[in-house]
Amino acid sequence: MRPAQSIEQAVGMRYYVSDGDGIGGRLRASPEDFVVRELEAFEAEPADADSGAYAHLVVRATLHNWDTNDFASALSDRLGISRERVSWAGTKDKRAVTTQLFSIADADAADVPEIDGAEIDVVGRAGRPVLFGDLAGNAFEITVRDVGRPEGVDAITEQLREFAGSADGDEPTVAVPNYFGQQRFGSKRPITHEVGLAIVRNDWEGAVMAYLGNPNEREPEATQAARAYVQETHDWEGALERFPRALGYERALCHSLADADNASPAAFRSALETLPTNLQTLFVNAAQSYLFNRILSERLDRGLPFDRPVAGDVVCFADGDAPADLPLPDTDRTQRVTAERVDTVERHCERGRAFVTAPLLGTETELAEGEPGEIERAVLADAGLEPTDFALPGEFDSSGTRRAVQVRSRIDVQRREEDAIRFAFSLPKGSYATVLLREYLKRDPAQL
Repeated sequence: MRPAQSIEQAVGMRYYVSDGDGIGGRLRASPEDFVVRELEAFEAEPADADSGAYAHLVVRATLHNWDTNDFASALSDRLGISRERVSWAGTKDKRAVTTQLFSIADADAADVPEIDGAEIDVVGRAGRPVLFGDLAGNAFEITVRDVGRPEGVDAITEQLREFAGSADGDEPTVAVPNYFGQQRFGSKRPITHEVGLAIVRNDWEGAVMAYLGNPNEREPEATQAARAYVQETHDWEGALERFPRALGYERALCHSLADADNASPAAFRSALETLPTNLQTLFVNAAQSYLFNRILSERLDRGLPFDRPVAGDVVCFADGDAPADLPLPDTDRTQRVTAERVDTVERHCERGRAFVTAPLLGTETELAEGEPGEIERAVLADAGLEPTDFALPGEFDSSGTRRAVQVRSRIDVQRREEDAIRFAFSLPKGSYATVLLREYLKRDPAQL
């Protein structure tokens, strides 16, 4: 292992599991260098199916340099419908070429518009919308350019094979800790988890100020100045004059507080509730992700395995409906591993039938036992939290779940040019391509 970048450590990712020096390089020199294709897990009827019984039109869109939310808004605008009638299975990066499913409520195939930078094909009709999570995973073809040490690839790949427990086999399978990637928290200003932790502690003022304040040197000077001003003065009207108009969420918070009768906890909570519901949920999810990352880093610190359980671990079993070449954890089917069952469950893990997990903490979380449980309780105690603290109002509430601690993938690595390398691999839904690639590049995420 070797220490991670400081900005990664700030969100709980304390280590790389490979010791070799990074190859350097940069991602997304052009959108075509970052190609993502959804591995679909949604069934649709033919396009000529009865629209009364199957009210949702399903389309497959290949997007060039489009943010998923922005495309959904553009699609709804062109159709003249509410944005709420458009839904999708997974949000993708903007500077990329992405292929994914969308559904449009009460639309006909003939209505599908042409949109610049998008190729839209009708798939069929469905009786319900495509919902977040309606995919098995994503297939990636990513070209890293300006590589400084291309000769370092093989050594890193071998170390990641060892981490997967596959170094003695012929299958080119690698693995990494299933960290939540930097983009979960903010690549340049990682603060969403700080907002979420304050919410879970019922510190509504702290949550608002974590979002409004905290100037970061990676931001434009005008933005830094506005954050410093509001952090020092709590002058909401003055902050509105200083925050750039592009920072709409910051301005919405300031508007709400400027209109409030007083700066009470209720006023700060009300301000947060003016933000989009998906952003409110994201804050608490980011707090859960941060704690999960810390649990994984502590597991690495203690030398516990990731590919197999120890006594006290909680494992989940594989999703029986997943594609044969992409085993998926089914976190609704879990089992605590006793000392007597370790060997049996280890064999299940070796065959891809079970996965060691850690908690995404919430009100219904049952912690592990033994040393894994010690880690989970220590991280919670250090954060000053209990699972019951996640019983929160509205969109902030979370019952929690569990998540696999390791993510594995077959990988194909090809030298394209003298300073360019292409990586091709597939990951289950919820896992981050950048978490795998960081092991190879070992660069500050903001410089990628």
